[in-house]
Amino acid sequence: MRLKHFYKIVLLLIITGFSVSCSKNDEDPQLSVSATTVSFEYEGGTSEEITIEANSAWSISNSAASWLQLSKASGTNGTEATTITVVSNETGYSRSVILTVEAANGQARRITIIQKGSLYPTYNLTPKAPDETGMSSTAVQLAAKMQTGMGINIGNTMEAPTEAEWVSSKITESYIKFLKQKGFNSIRIPCGWVWTHLDNPEKMKINQAWLNRVKEVIGWCVDNDMYVMLNAHADNGWLDNNITKAKQESINAKQKAIWEQIATTMRDFDEHLIFAGANEPPADNAEQMSILNGYYETFIKAVRATGGKNSYRVLVVQGPRTNGELTYDLMNTMPTDKVPNKLMVEIHNYTPALFTIVTEGDVSWGNMIYYWGAGNHSTIEPERNSTFGEEDAIIDEFQKMKQKFVDKGIPVILGEYAVWRRNAINNANYLPKDMAMHNKSVDYWSYFVTKQAKAHGIMPFWWEIGFMLDRSNNVVKDQPMYDAIVEGYK
Repeated sequence: MRLKHFYKIVLLLIITGFSVSCSKNDEDPQLSVSATTVSFEYEGGTSEEITIEANSAWSISNSAASWLQLSKASGTNGTEATTITVVSNETGYSRSVILTVEAANGQARRITIIQKGSLYPTYNLTPKAPDETGMSSTAVQLAAKMQTGMGINIGNTMEAPTEAEWVSSKITESYIKFLKQKGFNSIRIPCGWVWTHLDNPEKMKINQAWLNRVKEVIGWCVDNDMYVMLNAHADNGWLDNNITKAKQESINAKQKAIWEQIATTMRDFDEHLIFAGANEPPADNAEQMSILNGYYETFIKAVRATGGKNSYRVLVVQGPRTNGELTYDLMNTMPTDKVPNKLMVEIHNYTPALFTIVTEGDVSWGNMIYYWGAGNHSTIEPERNSTFGEEDAIIDEFQKMKQKFVDKGIPVILGEYAVWRRNAINNANYLPKDMAMHNKSVDYWSYFVTKQAKAHGIMPFWWEIGFMLDRSNNVVKDQPMYDAIVEGYK
């Protein structure tokens, strides 16, 4: 009986011990963090709260990076929160660190901290409080105001290595008044900044005299109640040739540096001035489009950060290669802007290029076209008739822009379009044999593209470099071309 009683006690202890063991192991070890990656701009700052939930004590080691601090580096079981504060990154390059959250229950989680670098000093030295005075129009409302007149480029001028190196005359106040008198109320100013206008390339410091000269020209336009689109043009390809992952950091740094200077200098102009972030950036796939959108977001943030009227200024971003088809296919998201309804999209159109641009002989990818459009083909020189890129192509492209952007409240600018007339003055070595039909084709293209852009809610800006207008004498040189554009606006 005693032995039997002993076995009962042992059995009871075994059962009781097993039960206690099961009770302890019922709750699995738990540890979770609400964010696994936290990103900071180069200026630094404090993150939003990061929630840490655990069923045991936990701790975060902060010995890995002296440039960040935690509001709470340890805790007990339950739910607690911490924030991360990062100092300004003066190293010039991005930096990162992985923090490990370790719990007493054996669990561990990682939080990656990333901070951007700045290769150049900040030029946003005098930020102003936001000022909405004279800036109340949305992008759609501003587009409607701009479309009460015609649009034109002052091309090959301020984007040249030195102003007007490629044309006959610098921009004068009298020329601006002449444009106004001829019905143009919107001016696109292609402008260079990096190629030949840096006092200190290592610091991306723009020559102040050049900034002041650009400001002077804008002032003439605004004083005449004209709208101005100021861009960062091709500029020897500093942005266009570097839409790659490898160049992202350096190009974003340049973009930030130049636009802080431009935006600060031009900050006090009202909504008559809009900024455009690039010219014809060649993104050809989704990856490059994502990188390009990043460049645009840097541009937008740099402008907005200077404050004042720039806090509400309408800004323009370019479709990939400013090609309508590529823009329709690849520009599926707009870059982020904290200010709603203040962005426009820009495309260009020189369709077909063998008719509009190629004027100095046949090229490897096709032969020059002299005759374009329904009823304008030549029987004298049929080998120079257009066989593609005619009216249906223009309409299709503009319809896609209307569908994807205009109908959704995002205005579209046709920032460049033009055709060159082949004559003894412009192309003496390549004269059409059927000059009457060629001239008819040129005038018809000028009219048709203008008309269709307007019909699809797109704002056209004619690319003018001295073929249609005589800037030195403020007179119209090519009256039929001018008349065709005017007719297209009706």
